[in-house]
Amino acid sequence: MKRTVAIGIQDFETLRTGNWFYIDKTDFIRRWWNQGDSVTLITRHRRFGKTLNLSMLNCFFSNKYENRNDLFEGLDVWKDKAIRKEQGIWPVIFLSFAGIKFTTIAKTVAAMNQLIADEYNRYAWMIQEPQFTDEDRAFFKKVRSDMPDEVAAVSLKKLSEWLFRCYGKKVIILLDEYDTPMQEAYIHGFWDELTA
Repeated sequence: MKRTVAIGIQDFETLRTGNWFYIDKTDFIRRWWNQGDSVTLITRHRRFGKTLNLSMLNCFFSNKYENRNDLFEGLDVWKDKAIRKEQGIWPVIFLSFAGIKFTTIAKTVAAMNQLIADEYNRYAWMIQEPQFTDEDRAFFKKVRSDMPDEVAAVSLKKLSEWLFRCYGKKVIILLDEYDTPMQEAYIHGFWDELTA
């Protein structure tokens, strides 16, 4: 039976569970992982598949997808037994700025802050753990859409440290469409404010 080519699906799990046609790019996971880079910037033109590839990385590494071998069985990455051991064992923060298309700095910053606050809320259970201090809990409560810039500036670093404390593993941070708010800032005249 021929598989249907689905246009516009950018979520790896949806693509695989829907049994849609997929050109296997999973060897990228192995190559990227084995490079050992601390930071990787993927710059390609629109419609190249950056979002789908980041979703693929998230599905492979995130402990949210623990024991989801079904998403990768039969694909190139699954042939490598060493990399297979990394599937579903890492804390991952995955943020997409694709929807942050506003005409003012205030709305843009509030939306970016809300994105971070939503990620914090995914881990609300964590701050009840005994290794977290009252100071940690107080900071956690400050992270919301109207948080001050000085809180937002360190919020992902703090969350990464806490996830490391909980899971004993460094955090993989995936940022998608990071340039979308910058493009909107340029178009609507608040580039200098946003870059500051």
